[in-house]
Amino acid sequence: MSDAAHRLLWTIVALLLVAGGTAALAVSFDLLPFGDPRAMVLDGGLLQRWRLAAPWTTLAAAVAGVLLALAGQRLLARELRGPTGVLRGTLSRTGHGPGRTRLAAEVLAHALERDLAGDPGVRQARVVLTGAPPRPDVWIRMDLTADAPTAGVREHVRAAVLRFAATAGCQPAHLDVTARIEPGRP
Repeated sequence: MSDAAHRLLWTIVALLLVAGGTAALAVSFDLLPFGDPRAMVLDGGLLQRWRLAAPWTTLAAAVAGVLLALAGQRLLARELRGPTGVLRGTLSRTGHGPGRTRLAAEVLAHALERDLAGDPGVRQARVVLTGAPPRPDVWIRMDLTADAPTAGVREHVRAAVLRFAATAGCQPAHLDVTARIEPGRP
């Protein structure tokens, strides 16, 4: 499942949780104009037990509604936020002699994107660096043309990541590549 599909799925789940929690609260406080508070939702025995525990059942329903709404809101906020732990700032490396080389992480990510997009089968590439600077995690998402040879693209990605590692002076701890092929005749 792609990142966009995953984010859409969890956004829908979060919205359903928020709506369910809000609806449960509204029903428990009799705030809905179309709802009949005397209408039977459950069977008679369960309704009788509900009424026997009168003050606590309303409180339990309200707490459950608040918890569901808060869980949905937190999930929604987390999914709408960008990638966490994105490597920002600079990668600093000491050389063999005196001095230090500093490379901006965003510049490295854009350089790898340009390198990946150099292949004719790659329409667009997006790179995100996360983790610790000596061994960052590299997340790559590429849009490929319908006629792109997968073996050629795989070799191009491998060569580009090796060039990135040599340029940055650090080996990726984790490499995740997502390739989307545009619709059309292969």
